[in-house]
Formats: sequence, C-alpha cells, structure tokens
Amino acid sequence: MLVGFNTNDDAGVYLLNDDLALVQTVDFFTPIVDDPFTFGQIAAANSLSDVYAMGGKPVSALSIVGFPDKGDPKILEQIIRGGLDKMAEAGCTVIGGHSIRNDDIQFGYSVTGSIHPKKIWKNVGAETNDVIFLTKPLGTGLISTALKRERASKASLDAAIASMSYLNRAAAEALHELSAKFPSGIHAVTDVTGFGLLGHAREMALGEPQKGIPAVTIEIQHTAVPALPGALEAARLGMIPGGLNNNRDFFGDCVHFAESVPEEIRALLFDPQTSGGLLVALAPEAARDALQLLEQHKIAAAKIGRAILKSNALLSVL
Repeated sequence: MLVGFNTNDDAGVYLLNDDLALVQTVDFFTPIVDDPFTFGQIAAANSLSDVYAMGGKPVSALSIVGFPDKGDPKILEQIIRGGLDKMAEAGCTVIGGHSIRNDDIQFGYSVTGSIHPKKIWKNVGAETNDVIFLTKPLGTGLISTALKRERASKASLDAAIASMSYLNRAAAEALHELSAKFPSGIHAVTDVTGFGLLGHAREMALGEPQKGIPAVTIEIQHTAVPALPGALEAARLGMIPGGLNNNRDFFGDCVHFAESVPEEIRALLFDPQTSGGLLVALAPEAARDALQLLEQHKIAAAKIGRAILKSNALLSVL
C-alpha cells in the first residue's frame, strides 16, 4: 500500500510492480438535481474526480445503486445512462455493479485507475512559498440547497450543473504536462468535495510529520476565490446546507478570518462541494507555466493564495 487512509487522501494506491500501481476510490450519494440523467452524469464525474486528483488514469468502474422498490424504472434507466455517458467521456469502462432496494435513491461508482508509483499526487506536501490554485468555482452546496427550497435561479442552477458534470480530466492533463517540464513543481493536489475549500486546504496544510513533511499555513485571498453565479446570493438568503455547518463546527477553529471577510464569503469557503475542482500547491517557479497550460486546456483556474511558514492557524483568510 503506497497511499492509505492516514492522510485522508482522495484515493488509495496499491503497488503492483515498479512501473504500475492501482488507484482505487468509491463515492455515491442521493440526487442533488431533479433530472435523473444529469444526476447520473454528476455522480460519475464526482466518482472519477478522486482518481484524477491522485494523478491517475481511470480504467474501470463498478456502479453502486440504491433504488426504491416502487420507483419508476425509467428514472433508474436515465440515471444509469447519465453515468455511462460520463464514464464513456472519461474512457473508463463500467464492468458491472451492485444494486439494492432502498427508500432513497443513491448512485455512484467504485473506480479503479492506473498510475506510475513515482508519479503520485498526494494531498500533503505543500511547501513554504508555494502558490495555491483552484480549478473550479465554489458554491454547489449553497445552490443545491437553494434548489431544494425553490430559491435557485435557472442561471445559477445551469452554472452549477455545468461545473459539477465537468470532468477534472483536462485540469489533470494540464498538470501532467506541467510535471514533465517541472518534475518537482507539483507539491500537493486534492479535489474540493464534501469538506469544502477550507477543509481540503486544511488537509494540505497538515503535512505528514512522520515522513518529514512539516505543516504549513495556507493563506487564502478571499477576493481571489471564484464563486458560481448565485452562490453568494444563496448564502445571503440563508440557503445553508447542513454539511456547511458541520464543516464549520469540525474545523472552524483551524481558520483565522480577517475582519474584512464578509459572512457570505466565509460560508462559501466552508460550503461542501460535489464534483469540485482541483486544489493545487505549486512551486512558485512553476506557477506561470501552470496558468498557461490550464488556460490551453480551457480551465479557468484561479490563483487563490500561498503557503507560508506555520503560524497559529493552519488556514488564514485575508
């Protein structure tokens, strides 16, 4: 086992030989949009994301389905079709799966990918002076909650769906190209999902002392963090998902906010994401090339902060 659970990384990695390792992950959840086909796409993109975040290539997947006994089979068919559509886009073969009767609809995948054992991206390793990039805007949890309460605009919902169903493949491909030019330039990568930006930045900041990776402080410029259309308005209206409050309770004491940071921005940074973007810590000399490569791959990445010497708080929002 090359990567296990000790650093809460995105996926496990198991060594097969000197040149090949397996990346393995699993993720499933209940619907967050009304359209079943779209839900299937989002669930697939979300499940694939962990493999991309490790630097791996998705190879095969097993579907995981929970569906009500009296549910409409046509709905289930559309969910599965949506998932297969996104898996085909990723070049990942669905080779089977398992279904159960369940009161709530649940869907997702267990995904297996391939990776070179010496080219693994972990969620720890950020170094002092690293530049921090984010490859997707935030706000899917806030907008999904607004949808449940019938307060989401069509524009905000369309933007959230487009973001959640967009694969992190292109961002990962750009980073692979960057790695070829700067072999030591990528220090840490993770995808932003249920713990929100701050929760996953915290994991990046913790380091791995037993392996000689010291903790740092991740300093985030709140004005640089991109938000989906309607996300901040949803926060102002109190469309707060339960997971956001859980995140605030769980690791809020790790964060120091400047007084100038508005409350809706604070909510955005704690907001749990579905199929969020990649959060990347790069050596400063690689940052300019990273931005150019991401732009070439049509990724509107944002430089949102930097890593500094460890201070009293693991995270600082200015």
